[in-house]
Amino acid sequence: MSDQQHLDHEALTELRDVMEDEFNILINTFLQDADERLRQLSEAARAEDADSFRKVAHSFKGSCINIGAPILAECCFAAEQAGREDNLSQSGQQVAAIEEELATVSEQLRRYVRE
Repeated sequence: MSDQQHLDHEALTELRDVMEDEFNILINTFLQDADERLRQLSEAARAEDADSFRKVAHSFKGSCINIGAPILAECCFAAEQAGREDNLSQSGQQVAAIEEELATVSEQLRRYVRE
């Protein structure tokens, strides 16, 4: 997959223009927060806590949309739906998919910040 599919460069450029000097702080905050949300999702999946799984996935999805990470947002949406339906049978795979996409997004966001 190309970078364009993992990151919405138009949204990132707009964020950079609006945030100016605070852009790097925003990206770093997103990355730190994303790691914590991933931990919370894993914990909720292990505990079979569908409500917590849904809430964390929903919140994470919003952050992904705001930062311009559409595939990661889609992964979070799928997890949110599973939590809403109280169906965590695939939660391990969903967390793994989120973790994999987050690794790609994180790498590309760090590269984007250095540009």
